[in-house]
Amino acid sequence: MSTGSHGVVGGIRIDLNRLHETWMELVYPRQRNANDTVLGTWTPDTSIGLALYHLWSALGVPVIALVYPLVLCGVVLRYQTRRIDGTATRLGVVGVVLLSVLAWGGLAALARLEPGSINLVSGGFTAVAVAGGVATLSAALAVTFRRVGGRGTTVALAYPFAMTAIFLPPVVAALYSTTVASVVIPASDSLSRWFLYEVLAAVGVAEFFIENFDREGIAYVIIWLGISIPLGWLLGLLVTLADFVRPTE
Repeated sequence: MSTGSHGVVGGIRIDLNRLHETWMELVYPRQRNANDTVLGTWTPDTSIGLALYHLWSALGVPVIALVYPLVLCGVVLRYQTRRIDGTATRLGVVGVVLLSVLAWGGLAALARLEPGSINLVSGGFTAVAVAGGVATLSAALAVTFRRVGGRGTTVALAYPFAMTAIFLPPVVAALYSTTVASVVIPASDSLSRWFLYEVLAAVGVAEFFIENFDREGIAYVIIWLGISIPLGWLLGLLVTLADFVRPTE
């Protein structure tokens, strides 16, 4: 998150200047990082062209005002994700799998030997075991795609699998655990209602989902799977935007 030797204000100024140069380069050549080159920044040589050049420059100001908060959010997320990524890199795929198996295996053993301690109904051991399997597989895939793929693979696959490893296991466990269900299911139901009546209703497809799908059982798993994947893409894109505007050494 450091802005180097420029300080916070200097770092923000550099960010905004880089964003504005990028905006200008969408239409005009030789705009981004061209000030210190031999040719310098390109500008039109006619009065009409110069007027349009300044108009495009002015139009970029509100666009940048909307985009820059996303850049700052991406910088914060990048700092956190790289801390996690550093730990995962040191552990490796095998280490991540073993750590996940150890954690979820302990919970499954607790469900098997002392089911009353975590308030599980019949089948709770199976639920915890399946949830652990989902978490372990998702985490392993996230680390694998992060290591073997480029930027596109990381954003398209690694981030969504990482979010799946976080969100999906509690929902799977909630199908069998009354304690977990008392928290997860109401939250899932409220979220699905909001998405159904506010988002899908706005585009006119809410009736189809109301008539063909019930919000119960496996539907909650599908709901959170539908949340984790786009959320992973969003986080990946924000970090990519931060890397583009504020590249690291």
